[in-house]
Amino acid sequence: MDGRRALHLAPAVTENETTRPALTYAAAGVDIEAGDRLVARIRELAQSTYRPEVLAGVGSFGGLFRLGSYREPVLVSSTDSVGTKVKIASVLGRYDTLGVDLVNHCVNDVLPSGAEPLFFLDYIASSTLGNEEKLALVAGVASACREAGCALIGGETADLPDVYATGDLDLVGFIVGVVERDAVIDGSTIREGDALLALPSSGLHTNGYSLVRRAFSVGIGGDPDEERARLDRHYPELDGTLGDALLASHRCYLRDLKPVLSKLKGIAHITGGGLPGNVHRILPDGLGARIDRAAWEVPPLFALIQREGNVPEDEMWRTFNMGLGIVLAVEPSQADAVRSQLPEALVVGEVVRQEGAERVKIE
Repeated sequence: MDGRRALHLAPAVTENETTRPALTYAAAGVDIEAGDRLVARIRELAQSTYRPEVLAGVGSFGGLFRLGSYREPVLVSSTDSVGTKVKIASVLGRYDTLGVDLVNHCVNDVLPSGAEPLFFLDYIASSTLGNEEKLALVAGVASACREAGCALIGGETADLPDVYATGDLDLVGFIVGVVERDAVIDGSTIREGDALLALPSSGLHTNGYSLVRRAFSVGIGGDPDEERARLDRHYPELDGTLGDALLASHRCYLRDLKPVLSKLKGIAHITGGGLPGNVHRILPDGLGARIDRAAWEVPPLFALIQREGNVPEDEMWRTFNMGLGIVLAVEPSQADAVRSQLPEALVVGEVVRQEGAERVKIE
């Protein structure tokens, strides 16, 4: 696999070649010429994200990125996908927001270390996805990269017939960021009594979709028209359709947090596992977190999911972000200063001494 985003699949030949028609790569499901045309269009999108440090990007066998002037740089890397949210997009035929989801999720995963994103690579795999749909995915990636100041320097677009079923796809991202060694945020200075602040999410972000799809019977291989009708249903409490709510883009917190990073002791990106599964990851041994569930109003989408899927309360909190996308640990004396720069920030709890096995208590 290389920076040209080669489309590949090597068909196995098991019969005598003289007894069957000539077989081409295109006939086997991989059109290299179409792939090359796609790469040319993708290159234009990628170039719109380049930073001065990019020495070689899409088109090379490997992306080249020159590390700038740092005293003691620490590279921070992460990789993730948008999960089965792709199934919702596939039912609706809307692919423009998935690339945004992917980049923002990955940016938010290096942000807890205090890192600035440097460059990004993506991987798109499918069997029947058309070039326009692929281009929409990469356009979303490029848009979010530009917003985050992150260069898209390479990727791979793989056509894999017989591996992915008709309509299926996977979208994966790889990110590298940098932070000065003395500016790394690792939670080691968190102490009992520190305040926990949080910023709202923009919806489900990219987690919990396997449960949601079953709650609403969408994206599970049923009748396409019926599934689309369910997603197009308007819900007054959502002020829009279910599909719009489920495809709302994963929020990026980089611009919000960058001005206050020096005041933060810990940052937890609330992804799979919800508050209980992520807040504890920033806490030193012996400490826990008390979250006040009355500190914010859980968005109506989550109540709708719980009702339609008959989902137990505890399962909701273990699966979804429940309206909070990121949690910050700060010195109590710094809480007001941080909130003055983050008007949306809510005080949602505090760091406490751990009692028992449960490290995060939502009360």
